[in-house]
Formats: sequence, C-alpha cells, structure tokens
Amino acid sequence: MDRRSFLAAASLPFIVAPTTANPRALARDPFTLGVASGDPSADGFVLWTRLALDPLGVNGRGGMPSRDLDVSWQVATDERFSRVVRSGTAPARWLDAHSVHVELTGLEPGREYFYRFRAQGHMSPAGRTRTTPTGLSPLHFAVAACAHYEHGYYTAYRRLAEEEPDLVVHLGDYMYEYGPSGYTALAGRVRTHTPGKCATLADYRLRHAQYKSDPDLQLAHATAPWLVSFDDHELENNWAGPVSSTGAPAFARRRANAFRAYYENMPLRRASLQGAVLRVNRRVSWGGLARFHLLDTRQFRDDQACLDGVRAGCDERLADTRTLLGDDQWSWLTQGLASSTTQWNLLGQQILMMQRDYRRGPGREVNLDSWDGYAAERTRLLGLLRGTANPVVLTGDAHMHHDAELKLDFDDPDSPAVARELVASSIASDGDGYRDRAWISESLAENPHIAFIDQRRGYLTCRVGPTELSARFRTLDHISRRGAPARTAHRVTIPAAASR
Repeated sequence: MDRRSFLAAASLPFIVAPTTANPRALARDPFTLGVASGDPSADGFVLWTRLALDPLGVNGRGGMPSRDLDVSWQVATDERFSRVVRSGTAPARWLDAHSVHVELTGLEPGREYFYRFRAQGHMSPAGRTRTTPTGLSPLHFAVAACAHYEHGYYTAYRRLAEEEPDLVVHLGDYMYEYGPSGYTALAGRVRTHTPGKCATLADYRLRHAQYKSDPDLQLAHATAPWLVSFDDHELENNWAGPVSSTGAPAFARRRANAFRAYYENMPLRRASLQGAVLRVNRRVSWGGLARFHLLDTRQFRDDQACLDGVRAGCDERLADTRTLLGDDQWSWLTQGLASSTTQWNLLGQQILMMQRDYRRGPGREVNLDSWDGYAAERTRLLGLLRGTANPVVLTGDAHMHHDAELKLDFDDPDSPAVARELVASSIASDGDGYRDRAWISESLAENPHIAFIDQRRGYLTCRVGPTELSARFRTLDHISRRGAPARTAHRVTIPAAASR
C-alpha cells in the first residue's frame, strides 16, 4: 500500500467478525468517530478514539451501553502493521463517553508510526502519526481554525490532509455551540446542527460527535498528529474567564461541561483536565529546530472592555492592569521564551495580536475581544518577543487570512517589527468567502503593517528549516459544495535572524 492508498483508505474501517458468540458484544462498528493522535514528543504521542454506535444518539453517549469496555491498540512502523512495535489495552469508560486516551513513551525519535484500535471484534481505521526529532530535521506543518459545521463542507480539511503535513496546529473554534441557524453565513445553511444551543454535557458531547462524524475531518486527524487549543465557540461566543457573554445561568457548570466534552473528544494528555480547569497552554518542541508555545487566550482573561464589540474611543482597553493571559500563564510564557534554545519560537494562539483598525479615515475602531482590547499586555509581550530567537505568531479566529508585521509601536511606520503574525482563515465559518478587493485595499491602507488579506476559506502550510520559514496561504473558491481544489493565494518567506 502506497501513501496515497493509505490516505484514501484511512477513513474506511476494517470490520473483523467476533471470534466467539457474546450476547454483550457490540453488533455494529463502534469506530464511527475515527481516530486521532496529538502532542508528539521525542519518544511518543497521545492516541485517541471514542466508541459510538450511534454518534447522534440523543443522550450524547453515542448509543453505547452503560458499561466500560476494553479497547486494544497497536502501533507499527509500517502501514500494513507487519512490524508492530507496541500494543496494549486501554479502558473506554462509559462515564467518559467511551473515549480512549493512550499516552505512549519509549518510541524512537523522529520517525513515522501507524496505529489502530480494536474493540468487540471491530477494527478501527488506521492513523498515521510521528515522534518529534532530536536534531534540526525540517518541519512541515499546517495551521487551521474555525470550522462551523452548518456553513460548509470540510473540503479544506481534506485538502490539508492531502498535503501530508508532519503536524497540524488547530487554533480554536473546532466546533460551534449555536443551535440550528444560530449563526447564519452569507451563503446560508449547508448542513444542520444538532438541536438546541449547547449547555449540558450531553449537548456538547453530541455536537462534538456530529463534527467528528465528518469523513474529511476524520481523514485530517488520521494523517498527522495535532496540537489543539480551544477558543470561544467550544463553549460560548466571546466568553471571558468566569464571565458569560450572554449572562447564561450556571456558567461555571456549563464551562465544566464544555471542557470535559472537549477533552473527551481530543487527543490531549490526561493531565490537561485539572478539575474545573482545562490546561491547554503547553510547549512542544520539534528537536532543536522549533518550539511551539501554545497559549490559552480565554480561560484566564479579564472581561472585555467597554462591553465588547468593535468600538472606537475605549480608554478602558489601554489600562495597564488588564490581562489576557493571567499571571500564571504570563510567568509560564516568560520562562519558556527565556529558556528556549531552538532556532524558531512559534506562538500558537487564537485572536489577532496585531493592531487592526476597522474604521476608514480618521479615528480608530478595534475589536475589543482581540489583543487590541488588552493593549498594554500586548506591548509587554512584544517586548519579550524582541529578545526571542526568530518568533512567529500563528493565529486563528479572524475568518480571513492575514500576513502582518508585529511592531512595538503600530502608529510609528519606523518602529521595528519584532515578529511576523500569520493568520489562518477559517475552514468553513462564514461560508464560501469572497474577495472584496476595494475593502481589502482600504484595510491595507489603514493598517500598513498588514501585507496581505484574503476573505476566502482555507488554511496555512509552513515549511521550517534552520535558515528560513516559508508559509503558503491556501484558499478554496467554495465550500457550499464539495470538491474545490486548494490554491496558493500568497507566499511569504521569513529568514532566520541568527543561527543557533
């Protein structure tokens, strides 16, 4: 089987009949949500699956029985599993929605592996993953964000998978909490959400299962390990720390429900779920070449200034005491940047870090949910990046591609750029997208530190080596129907400032 054949077959389960009659055996394939891997290290990674006989069962439990099941797993060095190097059994607990998280160690660094699961005589699709290298091996990774199920098909995920990246970085809005037509795209509704706005644990589990049922998303997960971090819609639009943006009752319980369902459906380590906190800020190094610093820009922030939104004249946003990251995460990030010895430092985070003026002509309007609403902390962070080796900021949320310079003083054209910000458009959110050239031209004129904007759907791919990072902004002309090719709308090459 060649690689193309493996990718084509990855979303097709191989059914194995039970060897003995068992009245408690599962009669149907439980691997309807696919497989995934994540958080690779030099000697291992996390493997994930979740059993679901009926992904859209009304109680969010996937039609599974109320009992724990044993799931066996295998890791091999070849697609045919003729060279199995590790195997074992893990519990799929009914209290955890029959999700499985296997944390592997003791494998060889810098190599490709294949994995699969088996339960009750049924075999899962196979997945491809890899460990991180120990030296300066090149890295090919993709960046994705914002995949509203109703707004379009996940063709962009399939095109991303076909590029066979070493790693996928997903920067939030993996799923959306709205009920059917709760957030309508210009192109209308292509598919329909499960009933109701998510609030209970069953609601969030059911919505994750609906998204995970998509074959294009399953293929993207099966192709490479993922680094995942949530933004707002995995819980509620524009939530901030303990504050609901809608004044929803019992918000702490709702947040706990969303976090638990997110953990159950993602290839995260068990230590990430810490009671009422879901710890997603973490570091993953690709040998000596690059270190990913994944940030959480939701859970520890102050509430948005001036009642949120895109506004002018909000002095509150400039207050030195306002925080987006929180004290503990700020200390963690400061230490991580200071101690990094890699050639590149890649900050994966959710919201626009650049200053972004939305008003044409005199005056300024900014999005108070973005870093513009926490301007003093942004200035401190950019000061840190000025002393960091080759920083690049990777961003989601905006539903548009952006390529911009991050400056110590955005109002001074001569102010030095301390980093580049590469913003991925959405996988599906806001429908087909468009290219309003007049609007783009006006936006670039208002924001001279921005070099490129594109309003179509898509993702980023980046290739990193010791001397440069090159990025391609990939776009699709439509997602309201399947089959669009991905094209490169913009390229940027960032030379390394110094060798390590």
